[in-house]
Amino acid sequence: MSTDVPAKPAAPRPTKRPNGQWKVDGTDPLNHNEEFKQEDNGLNVRRRIEEVYSKQGFSSISNDDLRGRFRWWGLYTQRRPGVEAGAHNSLPPEEVDDEYFMLRVRIDGGGLSTEQLRVVGEVSRDFARDTADVTDRQNVQLHWVAVEDVPEIWRRLEAVGLHTTEACGDTPRVILGSPVAGISADEVIDPTPVIREISDRYIGDPELANLPRKYKTAITGHPSQDVVHEINDCSLVGIDHPEHGPGYDLWVGGGLSTSARLAERLGAFVTEEQAAEVWHGVTRIFRDYGYRRLRNKARLKYLMADWGPEEFRRVLEEEYLGYALSDGPAPPTPTVPGDHIGVHRQKDGLNYIGAAPTVGRVSGTLLVQLADLLEAHGSARLRTTPFQHLVILDVADEHVAAVQAGLRELGLDPAPSVFRRSTIACTGIEFCKLAIVETKANAATAVGELEERLADVAEQMPQRLTLHINGCPNSCARIQTADIGLKGQLLPDGDGGKSPGYQVHLGGGLTSEQRDDPGLGRTVRGLKVTTEELVDYVETLVRRFLAERSADETFGEWAHRADEERLQKEEVTAA
Repeated sequence: MSTDVPAKPAAPRPTKRPNGQWKVDGTDPLNHNEEFKQEDNGLNVRRRIEEVYSKQGFSSISNDDLRGRFRWWGLYTQRRPGVEAGAHNSLPPEEVDDEYFMLRVRIDGGGLSTEQLRVVGEVSRDFARDTADVTDRQNVQLHWVAVEDVPEIWRRLEAVGLHTTEACGDTPRVILGSPVAGISADEVIDPTPVIREISDRYIGDPELANLPRKYKTAITGHPSQDVVHEINDCSLVGIDHPEHGPGYDLWVGGGLSTSARLAERLGAFVTEEQAAEVWHGVTRIFRDYGYRRLRNKARLKYLMADWGPEEFRRVLEEEYLGYALSDGPAPPTPTVPGDHIGVHRQKDGLNYIGAAPTVGRVSGTLLVQLADLLEAHGSARLRTTPFQHLVILDVADEHVAAVQAGLRELGLDPAPSVFRRSTIACTGIEFCKLAIVETKANAATAVGELEERLADVAEQMPQRLTLHINGCPNSCARIQTADIGLKGQLLPDGDGGKSPGYQVHLGGGLTSEQRDDPGLGRTVRGLKVTTEELVDYVETLVRRFLAERSADETFGEWAHRADEERLQKEEVTAA
């Protein structure tokens, strides 16, 4: 009789949990966001806004439309005044939402005529309490918009060729484009035709209106690489191929938020004729293979992290294009700034002038006045930029001085200080439901005070030193890619309560004339500043940098080599 112990049955192998990839797991929705997107395409909500909600008012709006599909048309509920910082994590949304909206005007490539600019300004003045922000995505955002007014706003915008289609939502968001496309004497290739083709063919296409999450695009042909391409989902960067001539280098999988990742080159050369189709292929890969189960893993960067650039290129070519792309060189390191501030010659002999509104904050009245200024001096167009700036086009030599003076009178400085030029801020707690701290006002105050405090060392300052201020961890103001990045947090106040402040990131940056390679900022354990300490800390830090830097050393290089104690804040003593 055998004494062998019967073998135990093998334990069942754990089944890998599906990620919601349509081409792998099927299209059954795995969370409520995916359910409401499949129940009704987000683009369809426009009809209900026009026929029902604008007539019956805010209280008539269904929940999935209000906090979901409205975004497909550029509408977000804004923060109810008086709601405490961080309350969105504990309160039901109806207690956080105000009955007014932020409305995002989509401006692919950043191009505006003065007629369009005037209409945006009038819409702001008539329907948005004169609010307007130029964003770091080249859009214009308005606030205090009532649903009853949305159809008339659309009518006015669309009458001059503007719209809000897919300005938000799980869609292809606005296409960043070089602010000097088609006019710069230095550009490798004009991206305007590609931006226009993508916008005309694919924006508003129901087949691309249900992506796993938002999808960001950047296209430039300028050698300054002026569209922050390393932090977009899909980017095309102009290059001159030694055999094929001007075209684009393809980058995929960038994004910041709470888990920053820089885009990667696929090593593929894309001709102008191929560009829109290649963009469409990358977008469909995201739609079909992107992770939909968890919202915090639903960006393209996570798929790229798992696949890598070689596999991504293989899938793009074999499954979506049906042909192989040529290999191509990387873009050369920029030698000129990409923010386009100041007066520059266009290739047609006219001039463009880059000016800096303080942290992008303008007003409808100002935009109308700006349109008047331009037209009075023979210009009929301008561009927004990814740095919250404005670029005035087509200024004749004899009008340059007058336009510069007019811009200064409007608070749009064409020769700004280092900090006025290089500081950006997100919307912040004033309007954003996710924000924890104030940003725009704090940033504007900081700019003014730093100009005064550092006046004695102004001649020693670098041409640019970026200060980015964000109201929460989501990094709309790109804190990880700034020389000094401040992430909004609530900090202990010493009395058992909380006070607004910021975690500090130092030494980040994207490829530029000051930096050969992109890199994320450094965090120092425990380094946080309150709102009251912000200006003191930045002043102290800048003075240390100026005193300790070696010849030609950038702030980013110094910040990454400096000992931690040199990056800490100091106690501020009364004068």
